[in-house]
Amino acid sequence: MRMRSAGIVGLGMYVPEKVLTNFDLERLVDTNDEWITTRTGIKERRVAALHETTTTMAIEAAKAALADAGISAREVDLIIVATVTPDYFFPSTACQVQDALGAPNAAAFDLLVGCTGFVYGVVVACQFVQTGAARCALVIGSETLTRIVDWQDRKTCVLFGDGAGAAVIGSVPEGRGLLAFDLGSDGSGAPLLKAEAVQSCCALSTNGGLNGRPTLFMNGNEVFKFAVRVMADSTLNTLQKANLSLDEVALIVPHQANSRIIDAAARRLGVPMEKIFVNLERYGNTSAASIPIALEEAKRSGRFKEGDVVVAVSFGAGLSWASFAMRM
Repeated sequence: MRMRSAGIVGLGMYVPEKVLTNFDLERLVDTNDEWITTRTGIKERRVAALHETTTTMAIEAAKAALADAGISAREVDLIIVATVTPDYFFPSTACQVQDALGAPNAAAFDLLVGCTGFVYGVVVACQFVQTGAARCALVIGSETLTRIVDWQDRKTCVLFGDGAGAAVIGSVPEGRGLLAFDLGSDGSGAPLLKAEAVQSCCALSTNGGLNGRPTLFMNGNEVFKFAVRVMADSTLNTLQKANLSLDEVALIVPHQANSRIIDAAARRLGVPMEKIFVNLERYGNTSAASIPIALEEAKRSGRFKEGDVVVAVSFGAGLSWASFAMRM
């Protein structure tokens, strides 16, 4: 069977209106703008309002991506939502999105790979389109991380924000679209970055909690070292599979977690920062929503054009990592 070419044909995003600045955080926890900016590069992040959820934000990002692609919801055959902050254990966020969009022909499921989820989702969706199992797929990363952070832990609460990003995956001309990818995991690092499901994991959260609910835990030093290594290695692995050099890449879009991680990974690759897209100063770490939001803003600001090779690379809980190279 001859494989089709598949790639991103539309992008969209949604972020809450409420902005939480570093100066706002000074009134909540023992921190200050200089400390946060120096160590993370983050100046502000978005916080979901009471009426905004992982599902509602996913719906809005999906609508924007479909409009960008010029595709109706009825044409979508598959919906994948990457999230670590679903509104429910079940039903899946994807099923709720499918109904809200009016996409009766779409299969739908959630994918949980932490911050790496969107890249995994794009790779999975491309396989469906390449084999002809689906004509059009929708991949969404959506998170309400501010609802699972410990607002008394100054090392983690300053890092995360809420938002959603989406991509429409469809058939593209031969030579365009997904060129290669690299997916990986190391479960031995699972304790380094986690949020316990208290109902099924344990009677009480082992890292405090918030009003009886578990909160996010991260061993920042160990995650930092892991992230720098795998972001560089995964990028190189993907380019090797695609038979491409770094010089042929127009833009690298990394997971927006921490400016120091991005800087260190760039140095490890020997790539100038001008070739790397960064927007975390305005959104913080939005986990699975990070890369689709960055891709949409990079497209809107003209950071890549049709025919350019773009690499997206991420790391996350699991521990996990993923990257893809795509000719846009």
